[in-house]
Amino acid sequence: MTARFNHTIIASTDPAEMAAFYRDLLEAEELPSWGPFVNVRIGDGVMLQFAAPPVEFPPQHYAYLVDDAHFDRACATIKAQHREHWADPQRTRPGEINNEHGGRGVYLLDPSGHYLELITRPYL
Repeated sequence: MTARFNHTIIASTDPAEMAAFYRDLLEAEELPSWGPFVNVRIGDGVMLQFAAPPVEFPPQHYAYLVDDAHFDRACATIKAQHREHWADPQRTRPGEINNEHGGRGVYLLDPSGHYLELITRPYL
């Protein structure tokens, strides 16, 4: 059997806020929560678990592939919430999206400071 991605734990300063943010932006499905985890599910059955870590954590990078219609909705949400966003990971093109790799992309920070990337076409 080929390995498939199943779930990950994302360090969160406020797990409930993070789950709400991801449900809204990624149109994720709410799942039952247990222990320290607040859970949502995105495409292909992948579960994202949000939990407060026992130590300080460095920001991570998470890239999500979405279709064009979802990208449009996500960009509208980002703008309506007045969230900073950039066309590039270096954050030199604020308030823009990019048109690279045959699609569109945008970068932003989630409520815990992780770097999110939304793209409409995979790089490879």
